Amino acid sequence: MGTPAAAAVSLQRLVDDGHEIAAVYTQPDRPSGRGNKITFSPVKQFALEHNLTVLQPTKIRTDDAIAEFRSFNAEIAVVVAYGRILPDSFLNAFPHGAINVHFSLLPKYRGAAPVNWAIVNGESVTGVTTMKMDAGLDTGDILLQEETMIGEDEDSISLMSRLGEIGADLLSKTLADLGSIGPRVQDHDAATLAPIMKKEDGKFDWSFSADRIARMARGFQPFPTTYTLFDERKLTIWKARSRDEKVVAEAGTVVSAAGDELSVSCGEDSVLEISELQLEGKKRMPVRDFLNGMKLKVGDRLS
Repeated sequence: MGTPAAAAVSLQRLVDDGHEIAAVYTQPDRPSGRGNKITFSPVKQFALEHNLTVLQPTKIRTDDAIAEFRSFNAEIAVVVAYGRILPDSFLNAFPHGAINVHFSLLPKYRGAAPVNWAIVNGESVTGVTTMKMDAGLDTGDILLQEETMIGEDEDSISLMSRLGEIGADLLSKTLADLGSIGPRVQDHDAATLAPIMKKEDGKFDWSFSADRIARMARGFQPFPTTYTLFDERKLTIWKARSRDEKVVAEAGTVVSAAGDELSVSCGEDSVLEISELQLEGKKRMPVRDFLNGMKLKVGDRLS
């Protein structure tokens, strides 16, 4: 049971390891892009390419839905970023219940967006947990965990891709050793949350520190992105880093603007060096192209 690309990697591993896949559950098809074309989830695409049974129920808390689920007579359910909270009737349908591949080191970052919030909050280490699922939000007993460092310039897209591979390996080990793994109860007092991201989470102003804005730009990809307003238009920061220097200037003041360099003063006398950005109505572009069009100079304000 899964939906995004990171879940498809785990499904690939299940197939490669020789497990019989009774069925694949994924989110319903949804329109996307400018043309609102119907697109398949990465998990559905993989399943269809391998002639696996695919189900995309719009509702799972019905008698018909649970009856259909039970009818597959599986030994265990594997859940990887499915996108729905499963009721007890699903979690207890099979002899070995359900296990989850979760992209954080539980109990840290329970919830829908652990990878994004780990970057935004400045974590240097994250990882993957396999967990025996219960009725709570990522509160089940821990089976296995693996840590990994977060790269200094790593964004949520690249980190999620890496964690997907780690998660597939950890899932393989978990299923192979399921009978000998001693589940560990989580320290619920140490839990932190990683809630679903909202559009407004990505909005910043220049009074934020440069480090905070840079972390937001890395963590809030591909949604909700990191943005502010400039000339009454949305200005999205795609790539940026905090410069190791202090500048006393009003927040939002252009400190340098030439060639490939655009630096802006931020809160705490910090400086943000921007390398890729996008003004509403324009394409995403490197700084040089942006400066050629905007003609910014030192001392101008971006707020």
